[in-house]
Amino acid sequence: MTLALVVALVCVTPALGSDIGRKHQIDTKITSLQGTLASQKQREQALRSEVTGYTSRIRALEAKVGDVSLRLQTLDSDLSLHQRRLDALNALFGIQTTKFNFLEQQYAASVDTLDHRLVDIYESEPASTLDVVLGARSIQDALDQVQYMNEIGEQDRRVAAQVQYAKLQVTAARAKTKKLRATVRGETAIISARTAQTRDVKNELVGAASDLSSTKQNKLTDLSKLTAAEQAEAGEIDALQAASNDIAARIRAAQAGRTATPSSAGLIWPVSGPITSPFGWRWGRMHQGIDIGVPMGTPIKAAAAGTIIYCGWEEGYGNLTVIDHGGNLATAYGHQSSIAVACGQQVAQGQVIGYVGCTGHCTGPHLHFEVRIDGNPVDPMGYL
Repeated sequence: MTLALVVALVCVTPALGSDIGRKHQIDTKITSLQGTLASQKQREQALRSEVTGYTSRIRALEAKVGDVSLRLQTLDSDLSLHQRRLDALNALFGIQTTKFNFLEQQYAASVDTLDHRLVDIYESEPASTLDVVLGARSIQDALDQVQYMNEIGEQDRRVAAQVQYAKLQVTAARAKTKKLRATVRGETAIISARTAQTRDVKNELVGAASDLSSTKQNKLTDLSKLTAAEQAEAGEIDALQAASNDIAARIRAAQAGRTATPSSAGLIWPVSGPITSPFGWRWGRMHQGIDIGVPMGTPIKAAAAGTIIYCGWEEGYGNLTVIDHGGNLATAYGHQSSIAVACGQQVAQGQVIGYVGCTGHCTGPHLHFEVRIDGNPVDPMGYL
C-alpha cells in the first residue's frame, strides 16, 4: 500500500504542478483584468463627475449669458434711442443752418437796399416839402407823397431790424442745438462703447459655453467607449474565472488525495519583517497576499510542513514556490531570487525553501506571501 501511495503521489504531482501553474497564470490575468476593470470604473466615475461639473458650469454660463443678454438688450434700446435723438438733432441743426443762411442773405439784401436808398437820397437834389407840394396835383396828393417817402424809409429800417433780430434768434437756437448735439453725441458714443463691450462679454460667454458643451460631449463619448471596454473586460474576466474555477477544482481533487495534515503549530512567518503592502484591493487591483519587506537574499522558511507542488517561474510572481499543507491549505512564496527546493519534495516547517529577491513584477526586494484555501486566496493574517 505504501508503495502504491508513493507511485500515486509521483503520478499526481506533475499533473498537479501543471494545474497550479495554469491556475496561477489565469488568476494573475484575472487579477490584472479586475484591476483594469476597477481602474475603468474609477475613470468612469471621474468622467461622470467631470460631465456633471461641465453641466453645472454650462448652466452657470447660460445664466450669465441670460443676464448679459438682458443688459445688452437694454443697452441696445438705449443706444437706438440716443441714435435717433442724435439724428433728429442733426436734422434740426441742418434746418437751423439753412434758415440762418437764408436770413443772413435776407439781412444782407435788406441792408444793401437800405444803403442804395440812402445813396440815392444823398446823390439826388434835396426836395423840400414846398417842392413836393408845388409839384403835386392837389394838397391830398402832396400829403400822400410826403407820407409815402417817410413810410418807405421807415419800412426799410424796420425790415433790416426784423431780419437782424431773426438772424440773432436763429444764431442762438443754432448754438443751443449744436451744444445739445455735442452732448448727445458724447452720450451716444459712451453707450455705443458699453454696448460693444457687453456684446463682447456675451460672445465670450457663449463661446465658453460652446467650448464646455463640446468638451462635455467628448467626455460623454469617452464614457461610452469606456463602458464598452468595461463590458468587454468583464466578459473576459467571467471566462477566465470559469477556467480558474476548473483548475481550482483540480487542485482540490489533488489535495484530497494526499494524506499530509497541516502543522499542529499553525503557520509561522516565512520571514521576519514589516508588512509593506497588506492583503486586499490597492490601486484598483486585488492584492492576493501580503508583502513582507526584508533585504535581498534573506532565507525564506516554509510556513508549515508540506509538499512542494509548484516551483519555477510564474509571470508576475517571478520565482514562485507553492506548498501544499494538506487539509486544502496551501501557501505561495513569490519574487524569490532563487528557489532552494524541488517540485514533489517534502519540507518541514521552518525549512529554507528559497531566498528573498525581486523577480517578476517587483519594485524592490520583498517576499510576496499568499495563503490559499481550496485554491482561493485568503488574508494570510488570519492564519499567521
